[in-house]
Amino acid sequence: MNTKKKVVIFGAWDRNTDGNTSLILSETWAHRRGRKQPAYKQAREHIRLVEEEGYKLMTFPMKYSDANKDENGVGPAKIDGFEPRLQERTLKRVGGSWYASDDSLGSLLPEEVETPEQFVEGASKTVAVNTFERNAEARAKCIKHHGYKCAVCGFDFAAYYGSIGEKYIHVHHIVPLSEIGREYVLNPTKDLVPVCPNCHAIIHRTRPAMSVEQLRRHLEERNAKNT
Repeated sequence: MNTKKKVVIFGAWDRNTDGNTSLILSETWAHRRGRKQPAYKQAREHIRLVEEEGYKLMTFPMKYSDANKDENGVGPAKIDGFEPRLQERTLKRVGGSWYASDDSLGSLLPEEVETPEQFVEGASKTVAVNTFERNAEARAKCIKHHGYKCAVCGFDFAAYYGSIGEKYIHVHHIVPLSEIGREYVLNPTKDLVPVCPNCHAIIHRTRPAMSVEQLRRHLEERNAKNT
């Protein structure tokens, strides 16, 4: 932090960066593995300076290493490397998480991928997720249990559009397979949830993907401010 120039600097982990957006702080980081994280309080104060005191936010890329993790994937984060390149970013808050963004063209939708000279469905980081989301039997069981209303914003296509909107909704995989790290039996009522296309796109705009609860809380807070 540079108080004279009113600049706050955060490292942006590659594993928490998706396109133009990086997760730089989350309330869930305050306590990890049952222990308080002393650095969280300082980081939260730096965020406050950006939000309330007009400080400029800068980030630099950091590469994450699993070297300190045990066989169960537990252990402190370790920097495998970083780039001495500062970039001015805009701070965005969603629920209890803060993101740094360069405000350029956002991420692709979950169903899109960009490749040289052609477009195909599915992307390297979401193809496995979308494979489950498009499984007709799993989708049907999910919707039978949860219904057709968006689990985030409550939007109902049939109520808004009439018959043309009946039985239409996206289905979202709550925990990305990349975070599970192994094969497992899908539970359509617990692992899948119906969301509207807008909420689905926003959920997948960050890395890691936002949770349904996180985005719902964000909308509730925005609605409360506007009433």
